[in-house]
Amino acid sequence: MKKMILALLISLSFLSGIAWCGGGELKIFTWSEYMDEANFPKEFEKATGIKVSLDLYESNEEMMAKLQSGGLGQYDIILPSDFIMPSLIHLKLLTPLDHSKIPNLKNLSEKFTSPDFDPGNKYSAGWQWGTVGLFYNKKKMSEADVKSWSVIFDPAKTPGAFYLIDSVREMLGITLLYLGYDFNTTNPKELKAAADLLVATKKREACLGFKGGVGGKNDVISGTASAAVVYNGDAIQTVAEDPETYGFIVPREGSAIWIDSMCIPAKAPNLEAAHKWINWVLEPAAGASLSNFNHYATPNGAAVPYLSKKDLDNPGVWPPPEVIKTLKFIKDLGKDNRIVDEAWTRVKSH
Repeated sequence: MKKMILALLISLSFLSGIAWCGGGELKIFTWSEYMDEANFPKEFEKATGIKVSLDLYESNEEMMAKLQSGGLGQYDIILPSDFIMPSLIHLKLLTPLDHSKIPNLKNLSEKFTSPDFDPGNKYSAGWQWGTVGLFYNKKKMSEADVKSWSVIFDPAKTPGAFYLIDSVREMLGITLLYLGYDFNTTNPKELKAAADLLVATKKREACLGFKGGVGGKNDVISGTASAAVVYNGDAIQTVAEDPETYGFIVPREGSAIWIDSMCIPAKAPNLEAAHKWINWVLEPAAGASLSNFNHYATPNGAAVPYLSKKDLDNPGVWPPPEVIKTLKFIKDLGKDNRIVDEAWTRVKSH
């Protein structure tokens, strides 16, 4: 019955969208495998008459570098994470949203309305949220092994080959938590300790280096690695398809919690289409379709009743309270971002 209702809602969203279709093209710069790339854009095209083209990136840093090197005028929608939003705003890389063109902003859950990084949702509307954890092959690693981040940081343990995630704040933050420090510390000695541990870890024979979440996940599936630090949605679909072989966990020391948002670059060529995309994604049917595909939690409260029950009951998608309390949002560190960048440069260059 729920599937029938969802299908009806999607059809209605198409029909309602046709009333304000405008044509043209919408260019989206997004993370890889973050939507059903074959069908989700086509659903929007059916609703609005606007064609969609996608370019892909694997990290916030890659996305921001592209914007600063000429990409501001190439894209209409980007999907940045919460911690990089203050930098995008400060550098005037975003266009303020016209709320009169996004009536579905009302569908955002309360905790994602007026977030700290963007009071009043001046520049952003929530897309998906989730965590970072360990995706692993159960036939190569036991559930007891992966309950602590020591499985990758303790040289006395032999977990098999693994990847670290190629993301500055998330990988450094996880390392800091493992060492007993604040996830967002700017203490130079604590950051040096984390950098030193990461350097030592990456030099071990078992460590295959750094990869984006999708790349690490794919190498676990192919058998190249036993485990990888990944975004939860990158892992959950594989776990759901083969729970006997694969698992995902947020180890007990904790990890990052994040929200990615829909934003419009400062020189977006098609502002009208960008606003229509944001409003359409915030429809209950579209929001549910998105999350049911990529297995991330949605900030769209109106979409929750139409989500897969398996995902709603899955602690890897919707973390239970005991896991939530160990999760940390990445804070903007202002001028102290330099200290973190120096620590990461040390990690990558040694």
